Amino acid sequence: MIRRLHMVKRPFWIRKLESAWRRHSVVWLYGVRRVGKTFLCRSLEKIEYLDCELPRVRRMLEDPESFLEHRGGKRVVLDEIHRLSDPTSILKIAADHYPDVRILATGSSTLQASRKFRDTLTGRKAEIWLTPLTHADLEPFGNTDLRHRFHRGGLPPFFLAARSREREYQEWFDSYWAKDIMELFRLERRTSFMKLLELLLVNSGAIFEATRYARPCEISRTTVSNYLSVLESTLVAHVVRPFSGRKVTEIVAAPKVYGFDTGFVCFFRGWEKLRGEDLGILWEHYVLNEIMARTQNRQILYWRDKSGHEVDFVIKKRGRPPVALECKWSAAGFAPAGVQAFRRRHPEGENLVVAQDVDRSFRRTLPGGLKVRFLSLEGLLKNLT
Repeated sequence: MIRRLHMVKRPFWIRKLESAWRRHSVVWLYGVRRVGKTFLCRSLEKIEYLDCELPRVRRMLEDPESFLEHRGGKRVVLDEIHRLSDPTSILKIAADHYPDVRILATGSSTLQASRKFRDTLTGRKAEIWLTPLTHADLEPFGNTDLRHRFHRGGLPPFFLAARSREREYQEWFDSYWAKDIMELFRLERRTSFMKLLELLLVNSGAIFEATRYARPCEISRTTVSNYLSVLESTLVAHVVRPFSGRKVTEIVAAPKVYGFDTGFVCFFRGWEKLRGEDLGILWEHYVLNEIMARTQNRQILYWRDKSGHEVDFVIKKRGRPPVALECKWSAAGFAPAGVQAFRRRHPEGENLVVAQDVDRSFRRTLPGGLKVRFLSLEGLLKNLT
């Protein structure tokens, strides 16, 4: 499998890295454990790769100026840079005094950097969030079957595996707890924390109510909310907050929570084979992952009123009316009630349906004159960027 990963070139992410390097000499690449940061770095051409978990590498970097002086014009990867005792120093010196050295630093999340960095390097670095496999990644990885991507998920080792194994998921959780949670947060109640994560994956995409999880996790409602913040900070949970105009008929506080990867959602729901009724919610997860990868933004909302009408996602850009977005595995499955209810309260803005079976975009006018545009995933991304 390692050989197969080394052979994969990911043009979408390589273009993002090249673009970031044109803006800043220091780039921070982050993402969840085993999302493919190391292999992406090693796939780059003319790169010097250094693993900061190795003692000899840490000794080499103890004198940043001496290290950088001999690397003018080069590209250097500092993988797992948070393992250094003072990761800020080398990045700050590189950005301020050696701008001809291109540095790519990696870690599991932005939090890992900010907790240990004494200087946030604001304005000195570009950041790239490496998400689970995107639509553009499927062809380089040799499998464009969406059902396979849904079931195995978007972490490369899991996606490429011949079959899903419980042991591999457990190893991921053990590593996440030991290397991310314990080092950053010093949480003591592993069982409660992991139980919450398991339940969130089982209920991924549902509205989150802290009280619902307190009893099965044997913790208080406040602790549930605190644990959710940890999961969000480490990119393992995506908290999609409600859009509202502060109207009494709208949900204004309760978020929806999505697990970070469809493979983990399928595993914890016990879906050994996907049924037709499973594809809709997994497509919703996939579209969310794609939007976040392309925009590098987690500020995606949803809408729901107290009568149960809902819009999957609402995209709000500054100075523009909200875009209502519905995700449907099949365009024929679109029911207009949610969008119609949303537009009665927020009349301005575009209405989009992204469906897997749409090749060419088309428009439909609903009763009352409301216009809806149906798009493929590629069409949606062009529309948003």
